Amino acid sequence: MTRLRNICVYCGSSSGSDPAHIETARTLGQELVQRDIGLVYGGSSLGIMGAVADTVLEHGGRAVGVIPRVLATREIAHAGLTELLVVESMHERKAKMAMLADGFVALPGGLGTAEELFEILTWAQLGLHGKPCGILNSNGYYDKLISFIDHAVEQQFVKLIHRQMLVTATSADELLDKFVDYRPPEVPKWIHQEQT
Repeated sequence: MTRLRNICVYCGSSSGSDPAHIETARTLGQELVQRDIGLVYGGSSLGIMGAVADTVLEHGGRAVGVIPRVLATREIAHAGLTELLVVESMHERKAKMAMLADGFVALPGGLGTAEELFEILTWAQLGLHGKPCGILNSNGYYDKLISFIDHAVEQQFVKLIHRQMLVTATSADELLDKFVDYRPPEVPKWIHQEQT
């Protein structure tokens, strides 16, 4: 059973065009607080990032933001967080978020969200961590991305054992239940050797 003290949420600083995504962010925020799980995220007060953080805070939860100095004003850093960590680079931001979290969730977002998800999933593939990585697939937002990953498995660019490291769900409670039960697959050493 995986102990979840803090969950890192990757998501957009935009709200997107579908109001369902903001609602999904709020539902996740409520679910985190109900389970006494802290939020770690990118530190913005805008968009889906702001919605999940505001919800956590409104319900008495813990929200830690990590934001690079260059984005602190551009993304309008959230002023009401439990803690706001200002770092010097995007690399430092991602490393700090990974260090603070016991699992990783992607809500709807753009290129940065996808990059963060794939990087943390790659770290799992390489055996650098055994934490659950998941997609909260709000209103089918990630359907095509999930199909692409399955296509990459079919084309033998991604191994099935690595595909199984990506947890997907359409509701926050289902995803977090899967996180609690998550066991990283035992990857034979030959798989790592073959990819180096």
